[in-house]
Amino acid sequence: MTFAAKPQCSFVREVGTEAWMPAGVPGSVQTALLALGQIPDPFVADQELEVQWIAERDWEYRLVFAVTPEDLAEEQVWLVCEGLDTLAQVFCNDVSLGSTENMFRRYAWEVRTLLREGENEVRVLLHGPSAYIREKQAEEPLLGPTHSLAGAPHIRKAPCQFGWDWGPKLPPVGIWKEVRLEGYSSARFDDVHLRQQHVDGKVTVSADLAVERWQDVALRAVLTLTAPTGETQTVEAPVAEDAATLALDVENPQLWWPNGDGAQPLYDITVALNEGDVIRDQRTFQLGLRTLELRQEPDDFGTSFTFVVNGVPIFAKGANWIPADSFPSRITAAQLEQLLRSAADAHMNMLRVWGGGFYEEERFYDLCDRYGLLVWQDFIFACSIYPTTEAFFENVRMEALENLRRLRHRASLALWCGNNEMEWGWDSWGWNQPQHQPYKEAYDRMFHELLPGLCAQEDPDTPYWPSSPSSNLRFVTPNATHRGDTHNWEVWHGNLPFQAYRDHPSRFVSEFGFQSLPPLETVRTYADEADWNMTSYIMEHHQRNDAGNGKIIKYLTDHFRMPKDFPSLVYLTQILQAEAVRTGVEFWRRSKACTSGTLYWQLNDCWPVASWASLDYYGRWKALHYAARRFYAPVHLSAEDCGPDVGPHPVADPHAGQRTIAWTVKTPDGEVVNTGERTTSSEAIEELLQIGKPVRQADAPLATLYVTNDLTEAWDGTVRWSLETLSGEVLREGEEKISVSALDAVQVCALDFSAQVTPENRRKVVLVYALFHGNERLSLDVLPFVPNKHLTLEKPELRIEVAETATAFAITLSAQRLARFVWLSVPGEDVVFSDNYFDIPAKRAVTVQIPVLDGWTVERVRNALRVRSLVDAF
Repeated sequence: MTFAAKPQCSFVREVGTEAWMPAGVPGSVQTALLALGQIPDPFVADQELEVQWIAERDWEYRLVFAVTPEDLAEEQVWLVCEGLDTLAQVFCNDVSLGSTENMFRRYAWEVRTLLREGENEVRVLLHGPSAYIREKQAEEPLLGPTHSLAGAPHIRKAPCQFGWDWGPKLPPVGIWKEVRLEGYSSARFDDVHLRQQHVDGKVTVSADLAVERWQDVALRAVLTLTAPTGETQTVEAPVAEDAATLALDVENPQLWWPNGDGAQPLYDITVALNEGDVIRDQRTFQLGLRTLELRQEPDDFGTSFTFVVNGVPIFAKGANWIPADSFPSRITAAQLEQLLRSAADAHMNMLRVWGGGFYEEERFYDLCDRYGLLVWQDFIFACSIYPTTEAFFENVRMEALENLRRLRHRASLALWCGNNEMEWGWDSWGWNQPQHQPYKEAYDRMFHELLPGLCAQEDPDTPYWPSSPSSNLRFVTPNATHRGDTHNWEVWHGNLPFQAYRDHPSRFVSEFGFQSLPPLETVRTYADEADWNMTSYIMEHHQRNDAGNGKIIKYLTDHFRMPKDFPSLVYLTQILQAEAVRTGVEFWRRSKACTSGTLYWQLNDCWPVASWASLDYYGRWKALHYAARRFYAPVHLSAEDCGPDVGPHPVADPHAGQRTIAWTVKTPDGEVVNTGERTTSSEAIEELLQIGKPVRQADAPLATLYVTNDLTEAWDGTVRWSLETLSGEVLREGEEKISVSALDAVQVCALDFSAQVTPENRRKVVLVYALFHGNERLSLDVLPFVPNKHLTLEKPELRIEVAETATAFAITLSAQRLARFVWLSVPGEDVVFSDNYFDIPAKRAVTVQIPVLDGWTVERVRNALRVRSLVDAF
């Protein structure tokens, strides 16, 4: 490529009107009108309803390019549109180039003969997506989410933009990615496929090149690899029959690892297409050297589902990613980095790019490569029945082909997944009706033939999975717990207690979660104080899950007393959310012999809303995200408020389609009270897994401590525990020296406090448990034996000290009595503390840090700091 030119200026107008308005590109009609003050902010109050008309109408963009004589000297000049949203007709100097129908595709036209020196005009006519899907839905009704505008599957556009159970109905209309002119002479790359082969500690990096040429000239391809330490290697070869393959060996490679398992060194790679001394085209990449497989092998629990990187089994710790803004063109690089850095800071090593959004832009994957965040990448299909036409299949084929080629070299790319929850829909949502059989056949063709075939052809090094959840058995028990991945919604949608997570030792939990309100600072952006009530119209408008606010209140009253005011309510909903997700994650992590990953729903928000996110729309950390930093720690101590779990143990059976369930049920003191075994078909496995579920004696004061080690080396440390009153009187204590093998979880001890905990003192005692490595305390937690609402908490008499170091303010808090869920804030500052929403047992101290704030002093921090704990909420 000799040159790339962006438009000098851009404008938009509604079709049928005369006046052009300035409009940024990338951008949308909505963001342009908002910038001009012509529409209200749709994120405030219920003003979303006032802008629905935009997606009903047609719009026209005008882009002006300046073209020089040097540009016109190129043999080919291409108009490249990286992302048009969505139904567009494109004109260059009033000549029609063609139409587009897919937000996820790149469109390009050769336009040199249409250009002139000086000013050139490109017009993009966009049709209203809401009007389009309504017309199509009337012709062919397709099933989709009830929270979305009906008919969304008819258009290849981000499904969630038409509404979801956490997102608004704000489908953008516009040019959401870059538009530019590119000039070439003689030839250009059609495709560059980087691959790596690891053998005996050496890595061979290769590039398979496809070239498009229009001049019969001699061409050479050159690959240059620069190591993270600066050493450079180069290899070149002639281009023959419009193709070439280049390869070089990397001795002593620096391997790329997921976050927490090692470093993320990236090799810079340049692939050039040369005609003599002239570079005709060039591609640049950053490549992390690593191996990756999805290991699925029969074991004692069924069939494993484990990501293995560089030969090491990885426990996936992470969350689901949704679009970071309802208007994606306004997501800044800084905002994106803040969100992904926050994920890495919480010890996450995987994000699932959910299939109801869109394939993310390059800078997203750049950051995932840099921070060691593996990417489970859904193709963009979610919760719907889609068209069956050949035109639709061809449109999707091109979409998949382009995105496979764009992303396949990424070190972070771990999986291609066909869709979100659609196999589950065919199995369990009532879709499987006679009138829907043509759609089911089309589903089978799309996700079991077309997409896996393209993946095998274009990216054979990355595993493919047909749906999420799936057992990979083609419509058979897609949400099974003994194989494949699971979406566990029995708590939130099933209204079961948090402890129900412990009844499902799944192989890989790719969705589960619980909602909360966003921080009060965020609520202020959309609701006046007069609306600060969970049942107010505005608060319910910013809650898109059916009866979601009522569900939060129901669970809140199960665990906590009624809050004294709305700010306390916000605080309690966040604690509630953190406790729910913690309960699941800790169980699945200590069950890592069976379970190989947890991705909670969800990491982030696309607008300010009550949702399952741990980071709100503005990137503010909710209590859940701080909890994730603790429960995703590489070495983690957890407690279960019951005896050791004894549950079903599915055993692989050599007979196809059969499974054997064996179970043993014991009392807390180890007495066997029941055993059994049954063989059945895979289809019936879920029903049988109800047999022999863990025994719990809710009234018995029991506790079992576990340590989980995700490190690739053994870990030695100490667990110290004490049963004590809320004011610190120790009733019983102990210490356990432990050694945990690499990638393992162990039971430390099973404790029965029946002799110390009585009905009279049960509300006044807690178990305090801490993990030490040498003299360093790694964690400090509290386990009560009653719901938090029944604890006889008193003011903890907190003492606060602030000191300054070179890079941070250190805040030390000590408590005379138990301080539960201590929340720190600095009003007016979006500060991320090293820890927050934590416990301080009586007679102990906890030190947290915040970055040095520009212009702040110790005294200013001390005066501005706000501290509250659970007792302050009532």
